[in-house]
Amino acid sequence: MIEGLDRTPLPRDFFDRPVLDVAPDLLGRTLVRATPDGPIELRLTEVEAYDGESDPGSHAFRGRTARNSVMFGPPGHAYVYFTYGMWHCLNLVCGPEGRASGVLLRAGAIQVGADLARVRRESARNDKELAKGPARLATALDVDRALNGTDAIAHPGASLSVLHGTPPSRDQVRNGPRTGVGGDGATHPWRFWIEGDPTVSPYRAHAPRRRAT
Repeated sequence: MIEGLDRTPLPRDFFDRPVLDVAPDLLGRTLVRATPDGPIELRLTEVEAYDGESDPGSHAFRGRTARNSVMFGPPGHAYVYFTYGMWHCLNLVCGPEGRASGVLLRAGAIQVGADLARVRRESARNDKELAKGPARLATALDVDRALNGTDAIAHPGASLSVLHGTPPSRDQVRNGPRTGVGGDGATHPWRFWIEGDPTVSPYRAHAPRRRAT
């Protein structure tokens, strides 16, 4: 057990708030992933907010679909999507039920279960890279679409839960444009990170994908 870590689970009403309040408040919180091989615990260091139908960068911008339906459900649930035919990404749904919004978990520091994460992230050069980026984070925590819709509010047998953890001071929190988002949502300063933390991923502007000729 990590000394000084507040292991109080975050309640549902923590997530039942506007996404721009929840996102920076998730920094420093402890995400717990229960796997068959043992728990993995990660301190969140970087996140991005997506504000549903009012946000051109959100999967829910054009309304409800089979893919994004979890975003319209109760706050505190996991929204997991598959991207580029290769990677999964993990989000936590927030805001009132019926209004889609969520926070993409972009990066974190593995604090418990690093040995389990290393097995899944063999290409990581060191432990700081185990969950440095949203696809790496999901891979390290063994997250895939089977967890889509999972309730992340702590309960017996929970696959995912979020603890109070060790939030940073306000002067350590930075924000800026979201990574890889283009179009009308490109300039939204809705990426939040802990300044100076080595697990935070580098910012990359949107680069349109070219079709193969």
